[in-house]
Amino acid sequence: MLPLEGLTVVAVEQAVSAPFCTSRLADAGARVIKVERPEGDFARGYDTAAAGQSSYFVWLNRGKESLALDLRDADDRGRLADLVAGADVLVQNLKPGALERLGFDRDELRRSNSGLILCSITGYGEEGPMADRKAYDLLIQAESGLASITGGPSEPSRVGVSIVDIATGATAHAAILEALVRRGVTGEGADIRISMFDVMADWLTVPLLNHENGRSPARLGLAHPSIAPYSVFSAGDGSQVLISVQSDREWRALCGKVLDAPGAGSDPRFATNVARVRNRGETDALVADGFARHDSAELTELLSEAGIAFGMLNDMSDLSAHPHLRRITVETPNGPVSHPAPAARFVGEVREFGSVPAIGGNRIPPAGAPPLPADASGDGIGGR
Repeated sequence: MLPLEGLTVVAVEQAVSAPFCTSRLADAGARVIKVERPEGDFARGYDTAAAGQSSYFVWLNRGKESLALDLRDADDRGRLADLVAGADVLVQNLKPGALERLGFDRDELRRSNSGLILCSITGYGEEGPMADRKAYDLLIQAESGLASITGGPSEPSRVGVSIVDIATGATAHAAILEALVRRGVTGEGADIRISMFDVMADWLTVPLLNHENGRSPARLGLAHPSIAPYSVFSAGDGSQVLISVQSDREWRALCGKVLDAPGAGSDPRFATNVARVRNRGETDALVADGFARHDSAELTELLSEAGIAFGMLNDMSDLSAHPHLRRITVETPNGPVSHPAPAARFVGEVREFGSVPAIGGNRIPPAGAPPLPADASGDGIGGR
């Protein structure tokens, strides 16, 4: 039996953050009913990389049922109300106030269903000067300051994946699981409010505290602002190798066993991490010179023997063929799609992953589950 079997989740969702959360609930056995506009979640149109379908949508909507509703239509709103009345969890990432304008007061929803766990995801929260703004991943990367510490010295950069959306979805998932645990003890549900900006501000605690202590972090590209050497260096054959030296003991091992410079291990300019960061240019030059004398195969052997953490600077082609890449295959309306497996592995269990729904495409409900409303149609649900 999967951990969340028997639970029903209604997801009035679109894009990435809420679907990330609910996809993990579906993986754990929850019945997730995804409420879409009749034309579908706009993330269905982001690209055509997954058998002619959106890679985002295929990744984040496996195992769900799709229900197409026009929430401007009274009958369709009634269908949603019936679903929520019997649900364990309601997840929504509409624009602040949209749910209430559609006639779904959250306090009333919880009064009529005391065990309901309601999770609302917004860009900036539901009060304050920016509460009404639309918000998407890259906008929050910029607004929160994340982009200012990402990239090389010349200009800021976007993190290469939708990090704000993913972090927000993961935060929502964790909060819902907490609420489910508490409900198991008290019987009471919860009203959870999560903003994308708050999630990123939390994740940016270390650079913020350093800034407020007079050491505002600079963009260093593939280097760590507080640790050296923790950066990328070229092997003699041109391969790019990253290393991470986490202690002065490791630094001495690197100098003696890889760089052929044992004296640098005790040199006052490099003997401590604080000194190495202060003299980052000289530190990196010493490492670069040592690495240039070996090809990547030799460095791999030397670094392994010295106990130094390292990794290759790979691209998506390398990831596709990586020996540690685990994959799952999910069924979609256009046929099977293989993609990376969820990270959590439960020893002794074999997980099955559900199919990706077409718009309004519902799988057969589990035994004992209420049937979905039929013949839903309309013009869309609006929202963030």
